[in-house]
Formats: sequence, structure tokens, C-alpha cells
Amino acid sequence: MSRRYFGTDGIRGLANKHPMTSEIALKVGMAAGKIFQTGSNYRHRVVIGKDTRLSGYMLEAALMSGFTAVGMDVFLLGPMPTPAVAMLTRSLRADLGVMISASHNPFDDNGIKLFDPDGYKLSDDTERRIEDLIDSDTASLLAPASAIGRATRVESAQERYIEFAKRTLPKNLRLDGLRIVIDCANGAGYKVAPEALWELGAEVVKIGVEPNGRNINDKCGSTAPDALIAKVREVRADIGIALDGDADRVVIVNEKGDIVDGDQVMAVIAEEWHRSGKLTAGGVVATVMSNLGLERYLKSLGLDMVRTPVGDRYVVEHMRKHGYNVGGEQSGHIVLSDYVTTGDGLITALQLLAVVVSTGSPVSEVTKRFEPLPQILRNVRYSSGSPLEDTRVVKAIDAGKAKLGEAGRLVIRPSGTEPVIRVMAEGDDERLVSNVVGDIVEAVRAAAAA
Repeated sequence: MSRRYFGTDGIRGLANKHPMTSEIALKVGMAAGKIFQTGSNYRHRVVIGKDTRLSGYMLEAALMSGFTAVGMDVFLLGPMPTPAVAMLTRSLRADLGVMISASHNPFDDNGIKLFDPDGYKLSDDTERRIEDLIDSDTASLLAPASAIGRATRVESAQERYIEFAKRTLPKNLRLDGLRIVIDCANGAGYKVAPEALWELGAEVVKIGVEPNGRNINDKCGSTAPDALIAKVREVRADIGIALDGDADRVVIVNEKGDIVDGDQVMAVIAEEWHRSGKLTAGGVVATVMSNLGLERYLKSLGLDMVRTPVGDRYVVEHMRKHGYNVGGEQSGHIVLSDYVTTGDGLITALQLLAVVVSTGSPVSEVTKRFEPLPQILRNVRYSSGSPLEDTRVVKAIDAGKAKLGEAGRLVIRPSGTEPVIRVMAEGDDERLVSNVVGDIVEAVRAAAAA
């Protein structure tokens, strides 16, 4: 059954265009609020956080109105990272958590993510129930006048999250002597992330910390690390840390100005936790996009790597079901479930810094755990139809798999957020990988043009 509002990561779209309108946000608040009221004799509560987009004011007010209208008390956090919202949902014993963000997208997009009382993203079934209520007679959901909810701003939210993040480090571990450049993407982490690093003793150089409602992710942050690379080299920093708009993912830059992706970061944390006896389930959970080099490296350590479809929700689902405590995506969306229920860029960076401090080695050495195999990813946009079902595309994919054999991998998938086919291949022979991707891309383009 197709869903009408929710996509792969909550509800998302262009601000002030359906479904990202005040009207829909109001109904989301009413519908979700009604579903998460259990009928107990206590005041039901919801936590709402947001990033720094201009449209966040509009959507925050609409959601607040919807939740209070059905009798829920609202706790407003203001600009806070997505993982902080999930954490404070649990900490404040809320029935529901909401993050208003479109993550790494441009400022004119926005989104609504919902978390259950344990801080996890909602199940497909719960999202469908919310959709059904959105499209129902919402007037029937309204609470009587005496039961309307209150709204309160949580002034201590930033301090609570900063202290929580700091406590994920080993006791007495400090960052004294480290010069750290952090790029907060003019987004949700612009206050808490630099402050946490400074309180731990680091010398902090900040960029991307002047949000104006329109500059989130604009030539900054994890999706545009050039400014971070330049600043790391300029100030001769020990490490650069780039967050995305809602601070749930991180890209690392070493002291030489080289980018370190999420696969290398997962390898560092997994090996360190394995060495200390902290790693559970004997491995990590990654997606189909993670490099084969990571899989081979973990195997050399006696660890498994389980792959899921792309998307942090699939990673988290598998981690929860099978008891893993390290998982993530090549993009830097790392989930460390001993501490958090979703990706957390700051806490991931802190775990990496703990290894840097304990070993006394530069970041370039700490994060060079394996040699990535040549990996090529190309995107093909289409206007209509189903290109992957075209006979020419099917034949090209089968031929590509045969050519790569056991020495490589091929991943073809439609994007979950836009009309794009993603073609990825990797293997020991870079020229072969390039040819395989090129052949499939040509077939997809021909099918899309037909």
C-alpha cells in the first residue's frame, strides 16, 4: 500500500507546498498526538525540536497547535540536533518526539520526523495510522476546552544534550592540546557541538555557525566540505568535523586535509570496541553502499558485516533485532546504540577522538584502516515510467554482474526521494568497474528517453 505523506524519512517537501504546509503540520500534530495518548491519567507530552530553516518557525507553531488541540503538553527545544530530540524524548518521558528538518537538503525544503517514546523512528504501520487520521474528520480529535495542552520552552535543552554527549567518552578523557575545526552547516548543531568540544578542553575553530534561516547546508557542512578542508589546512588543525543540517551525520577531515568517510570511521570504532570487549553481535551493520574494502577488513579481524538497504532506519531495525551496537552508512550516518537511537555526528566524532587521544597518533593514521576498492556511483534522472524494468536495462545489469563476478559488487537502486536511478559498482579492477557502470547508465538513459 502506497503512503500519502510519509516517505523513507518522515514527511518531506518544499516548504509551503503540499505536504509541507501549516495545514498538514497541524493535522500531523493532531493525528500523532491522538494516537500516542494511551488513556492513562497523566499529562501526555511531546518534545519538538528543529533545525535553523526559516520555515521551521511556521511548522513548529502549526505542530504545537495540533498537539495542544488534542490535549498534549508540548516541550519546545528550539534548534537542536535530531539525536538530541530522540534522546530528550526518552529523558523527559515524552510520549512522542518531533524533529522539524530536511537534513542535508537546501533551506527551502523541510520535513517532519517522528520518534516513539523510546526515541526510535516510527514503524510503517504507525505512520499509516497517522495518515488515516490526517485524512479523516480531524474535528473529532479535538479535546474539550478543559483538556487543551500547554506549551513550554525547555531552557536547559542544550546543556542537557552537551552533558549527555560528553559522558559518552571514557572517564577523565580530555581533548586538551587538540585543535579542532568544526563546521556545523549553519544548522541544528551550531551551538551545542562547538560548546561540547570546548568544554572537553579542545581549541575549537568554528565555521558554519551563523544561521540566518536560509544558509543551512549552503556551501558548508558534510555535503560541501571544501570550506572545512581549507580551514583545517589554514590553521593546521588536528582534525576537521563537518555536520549536516540536523547534525545526525558527520564527515571527518584529517590533519592533511583529506576526507575520511563513514566506512573508515566505522572501522575505527568497531575495531576499538572489539579490542575493549564492548562490541556486540560480533560485527557491524552497514548498507549496500559501504565499500567492499570495509567488509574485507572486518573479516580480517574476525568480524562480520551485515548489509541492509540504504537508509538509517533499516540499519537501526537490523541492529535492534539482532543485537548490534555499531552500524551506519558510508555517508557518515553512524549509529552507536549504546548511546543513541539514531545517527549522531557529534557523538561519532567524540568516539573517534577518544581513539586519537588514547593512541597519540594523528588522525590520518588512526583512520587509515583499509584501502577502499575503486567504487563508482552515477545517478540517472528520469521523468516517468520504470526504467529498471526495461529489457535493455535488465540485460545490461546481468552482463555487469557477470563481468564483475566474485571480485566486485553491483548495486542498482531507485532513489527514495527523487526520480533518480543510482548505479554503483566496485571491484579490484577500476577500469572494469568504470565500463560496467557506463554500460548500465547508457541503458538506463535509453530506457528513460523511450
